[in-house]
Amino acid sequence: MPNKTSDRSATALKITEIFRSLQGESDSVGWPTVFVRLTGCPLRCVWCDTAYAFQGGEWMEIDAVVDRVGELDTRHVCVTGGEPLAQKRCLELLTRLCDAGHRVSLETSGALPVDRVDTRVVKVLDLKAPASGEVARNLWSNLDHLQPHDQIKFVISDRVDFDWAAGQIRSRNLTRWDVLLSPVWETLPPATLSEWLLESGLDVRLQLQLHKVLWGDQPGK
Repeated sequence: MPNKTSDRSATALKITEIFRSLQGESDSVGWPTVFVRLTGCPLRCVWCDTAYAFQGGEWMEIDAVVDRVGELDTRHVCVTGGEPLAQKRCLELLTRLCDAGHRVSLETSGALPVDRVDTRVVKVLDLKAPASGEVARNLWSNLDHLQPHDQIKFVISDRVDFDWAAGQIRSRNLTRWDVLLSPVWETLPPATLSEWLLESGLDVRLQLQLHKVLWGDQPGK
């Protein structure tokens, strides 16, 4: 990680990793993308696949993060975690990346407010279903701050999760945005989720994690 700072300053973020790969999810799937993974998360989802980002990391000045992203010369940038909004300076980073001309997306749990996120950012709200163990953390008022280009994701572990998500989609009219259903890796067979989706009549999308299809569970991919 270049240009690290050993001292926490007013313009620093704790960063787990910055890397270039293919976007595996959302409406940008398949695009070369720079991922900026912030350290820390207040949630502990049962199926979390990025627990290595809960702790550790290195402090980096926001200028250094933006410079590093620029060096990787890629239009699409995804700010993720952990839960990136757990660090308040994430808001400034998002704006700076937009100002630099990137198409910026934010992967957020939906448990923290998104009302101050730069309107140019594509917010991907990862709402938590019952099997995650964190369903009570969903901050439903965030729906009032979504724009047409934003997206909602449900990670589905079992039939209870699916039925719960279907109920939320219908009762809250969530198809105002693109809604993505993703099976928990190596827990719920994608074909099973596909069958449930087709039977339900829901106007939502199935998504697989392309990066895991290509590289498995390797960090930094």
